[in-house]
Amino acid sequence: MPSQSHAKSGPAFLLTQLGTRAAMLFAERVAALDLTPPQVGMLRMIGVEAGLSQQQLAGRLGMLPSKVVSFVDELESRGLVARTRSARDRRVYELTLTDKGEELMRQVWEVAAEHDADFCGPLDTAEREQLAGLLRRLAEHHDLTPGVHPGYRHLG
Repeated sequence: MPSQSHAKSGPAFLLTQLGTRAAMLFAERVAALDLTPPQVGMLRMIGVEAGLSQQQLAGRLGMLPSKVVSFVDELESRGLVARTRSARDRRVYELTLTDKGEELMRQVWEVAAEHDADFCGPLDTAEREQLAGLLRRLAEHHDLTPGVHPGYRHLG
């Protein structure tokens, strides 16, 4: 039986409450890999769309290009990302994951799967699928970019 306080909370508040909790727990998990959630998001995007320029990455994430450069500098210094000059436009650097970056992302995917399973533990498979479908509909309605956390726009 839900607690009295949760029974009176609206869906938007509950989504905020759960989203914040999920983000905090995920941050703790990826900290064990010496990563922050924004770094994970950037590595994920570079892995999914190898060859993105820093400008394109900034656009996809809704971040200032100068901020993306500092994040990419850090990831490159750790040997996770490589910058190579574009064959099409020598002024542009394309981003790819290094072998070390790809291995780290395999670990991140495992951590993310464990996080998802733990967080949604009280729900059975059908309930998880139903919840995911409803949340995707809400995300589409609010024009959220799939796979991109809107918090990137506020990284200082």
